[in-house]
Amino acid sequence: MEALVRLKQKQITEAIAALDTAEFRTDTWVRGNDGGGGQSMVLQDGKTFEKGGVNISVVHGKLPPQAVNRMKADHRNLKGSEDGSVDFFACGLSLVIHPTNPHAPTTHLNYRYFETSDPKTKEITAWWFGGGADLTPSYLYEEDAKNFHLQHKLALDKYDTTLYPAYKKWCDEYFFIKHRGETRGIGGIFFDDFDTKPADEILHIIESCFDAFLPAYIPLVEKRMNTPFTEEQKQWQQIRRGRYVEFNLVLDRGTQFGLQTPGSRVESILMSLPATASWVYDHHPEPGSEEDKLVQVLKSPVNWV
Repeated sequence: MEALVRLKQKQITEAIAALDTAEFRTDTWVRGNDGGGGQSMVLQDGKTFEKGGVNISVVHGKLPPQAVNRMKADHRNLKGSEDGSVDFFACGLSLVIHPTNPHAPTTHLNYRYFETSDPKTKEITAWWFGGGADLTPSYLYEEDAKNFHLQHKLALDKYDTTLYPAYKKWCDEYFFIKHRGETRGIGGIFFDDFDTKPADEILHIIESCFDAFLPAYIPLVEKRMNTPFTEEQKQWQQIRRGRYVEFNLVLDRGTQFGLQTPGSRVESILMSLPATASWVYDHHPEPGSEEDKLVQVLKSPVNWV
């Protein structure tokens, strides 16, 4: 998994950079107490992308009892040692890309592996994979939504045709902004606590999903990056980015876990936030408008493929 995320960081950043004049800035960081580290690659203020980050981390250490107890709610096999703590190893890749043009969609991807072991015996006590990829447009282009979902469905269908329907539903439910009554975007796939197949087989499934990302996303940006837009359309993008911020800071489990983990790198965790966003009091798009067309889908998720 570590080798895979390092390879995919290179491939994805090269494909993103090829569409822009700006370059990725690379920061290599080390977690304290020999706890591993990672590499953050961030692009800002480009012609095509206002902000984008592709981060990998390979970390290990000890989770205190309170962190273990919080994680038990989402991971059925997790159990602590005698004092409630566990040793852990985790690695993964996380990316968020925010295009400049409001007609080009924002996207998010994360695939990760997590393993715990008993501090005394060093025996592995639990392991799982998790992740997914989703699309967050400001303007709804149905052909873009269909392509994004189709590429990920094909990636999963190669291994198990029951996975895409389950992970698509899970994505719609996870990226639901409860206080707004709408999803963050038009979905994709999402899963967690995946340990019901052999680890090697799951790794191949993860690799297939990684391979689906570039054909699912890059053509959409190429198609929309030079579309003319108005100030009003840019303002609508800012409002949609505000919703993105609300989800990430208020509801996202990954953000919360990262900020609560001792020695975590805050800059990398909050890399997902857009460079700019807006909140307009009591804003509602005109009924029947292109903006309203998106909102209706966010209130009632669609089966795209």
